[in-house]
Formats: sequence, structure tokens, C-alpha cells
Amino acid sequence: MICVSADLVDGGDGVRFVVQRGGRDVAAFAVRFRGKVYAYFNRCAHVAVELDWQPGRFFDSDGLYLICATHGALYRPESGACVEGPCRGGRLEMLPVVERDGGVFLAD
Repeated sequence: MICVSADLVDGGDGVRFVVQRGGRDVAAFAVRFRGKVYAYFNRCAHVAVELDWQPGRFFDSDGLYLICATHGALYRPESGACVEGPCRGGRLEMLPVVERDGGVFLAD
């Protein structure tokens, strides 16, 4: 389980977690936007840096876009598409998640 569902509030702090990829730990995060949970690898599409400016802080001040603390790039929470910044046209790499029984899980 990544977290309990109640840990994710619309446009609020996200939850950081780690997934295995190619035999190594890779940082990822989950957020809630408009009632749905989305998860991504925690890596800017422009340069390989983590997005959050403080642990779990992924949204801009309005809670509408995910923001890269390093470059200011803005990403759509529902698709990971970069809409502003040096990676415009790029996207975050999404992880499939499901929400069930009060928890958020990586999908099989």
C-alpha cells in the first residue's frame, strides 16, 4: 500500500514513496486532484531532479498544477503533461494506481 486514502486531500500535499525499477529504488509520489488519485515518478521532465520543494509539496499555490521547485515547470495533475516551463510538451511518467478499501495501491 502507498498510503491510506485519507492521506491525500484534493490539491494538498502528496505522499512520497519508492518503487523498484531496474533493480534500484526510484522516488515516486501520489496526489489527489478533483477526487482522483494520480501517481508519478518524482522526476522533472526537463532535468532529473525531484519536483517537490519540501517533502510532499507538489502543487502550486492554487492547487491546480504540479510544479517543479527547481525550474518552475507546471504539469497537469491528471496527465503529467508539462504546460509551462523548459519542458513544455514533455510529461511526467505516470504510475498506475488504484484506490480500494480505504487505501491507495500500485496497480498490478
